[in-house]
Amino acid sequence: MELPDPDSVSRREFAKAAVALGGVAGLSACLDASDADGGGNADAADGGPLDGVPAGDPGEAPDRQHAWDDALDRDDAGNVVPPTHHVLRYVDVDRGDAPRADARERIEAAFTDLERAFERSAAGLLFTVGYSPAYFDRLPGTLPESVDLPAPRPLTGLEDPSIDEADALVHLAADEPAAVLAADEALFGGATAANGVPVTDASGLFDPVDRRTGFIGAGLPREHRDADGIPDDAPVPEGAKLFMGFANGFAESQATEGRVTIEGGPFAGGTTQQVSTLRTQLDAWWSQESHEQRVAKLFSPTHADEGRVGEYGERLGSDPGVADLPEDAVAYAHEEGVVGHAQKAARAREDGKPRLLRRDFPTTDGDHTGIHFLTLQESIGDFVAVRDAMTGADIADGTAVGSRINNGILQYVFVRSRGNFLVPPRGLRALPDPDPRSEP
Repeated sequence: MELPDPDSVSRREFAKAAVALGGVAGLSACLDASDADGGGNADAADGGPLDGVPAGDPGEAPDRQHAWDDALDRDDAGNVVPPTHHVLRYVDVDRGDAPRADARERIEAAFTDLERAFERSAAGLLFTVGYSPAYFDRLPGTLPESVDLPAPRPLTGLEDPSIDEADALVHLAADEPAAVLAADEALFGGATAANGVPVTDASGLFDPVDRRTGFIGAGLPREHRDADGIPDDAPVPEGAKLFMGFANGFAESQATEGRVTIEGGPFAGGTTQQVSTLRTQLDAWWSQESHEQRVAKLFSPTHADEGRVGEYGERLGSDPGVADLPEDAVAYAHEEGVVGHAQKAARAREDGKPRLLRRDFPTTDGDHTGIHFLTLQESIGDFVAVRDAMTGADIADGTAVGSRINNGILQYVFVRSRGNFLVPPRGLRALPDPDPRSEP
């Protein structure tokens, strides 16, 4: 991958490219661009302090790894503003001949050092580490009944995803691209420090399998229309966070962190995480659909008819307004000829409340538009239920022969891979056993 000329693109676009490149080269390029703006990061590539990135205090970290919301800002409507830059590191655990307790101690020390190096915020660094069913299957014992963590699988007859079976997934996120890259290098590269703080070397215990990246923020999809999967001249609004031209992350469509937290058993305080890597093909979306048709397919025909959404979602505030739509989606689809994606997903709510906390973000990995669809939920069964509702197979089955229903956005989104992970509470994040109660 080649970086663009920093003088020919916006700083945000260059930063996104540097994060995607990764490694020392990506970090150095990011720091060089910052220095050109008067940043003063001369020693940061060698683990020195990053200009303007605050250090942290591990003693202030909560027990729930996934409890990010209190560390993030909110917009004027009350929606959580996610970090801009994201790195997903899929790794296998290689303990070699090291005793398990020693390996666990080193890994925990490395994570604690990161918490010391970076404030737990978007201005610093947020991260989680989760473990796959494949990891637990290699160990003696079984997960407790309080943890629902099946192996990932295709969820519709139209899917044929590759299955992510790496032992662990580390999710790094920050507003400052150099912070993500410095943390990435400290954990998985050759750096011995990050943001001026020495980081324990645990690299011999992690065998990187894959590295995926992404970004989220108003205007970023518009800046990256040069990727395959979207027309170069697609009229993506400046305020849109998604390549489809709309905002996301509405507070009223998100489960709370409490709702997605495992309540009982040895992993109480943890959560489950699933990540589906989706590829989007949006040529027809932008060349053949009107704005009203895009609104109808993504939200609902009612949203389109009543002008609820606005240019990219600014009229919705914190509530996408799907709870007040007709409950019978099949009858609705027959009447309108189309059923919206958000409208279908809302059918899976429990007692009127969302079951998933989405922390997904767009990507141009492979120079193609896509989404890393990352969700947190108490059980993987919650995700499967919502995914079934999104698919809307019952709507298609209930359609009269000869009629044609536009079933949301299914024709534009394709699942390339899927993985399931347990994100333990912070005290168990380093090489947990399937049932920590059985540890000597």
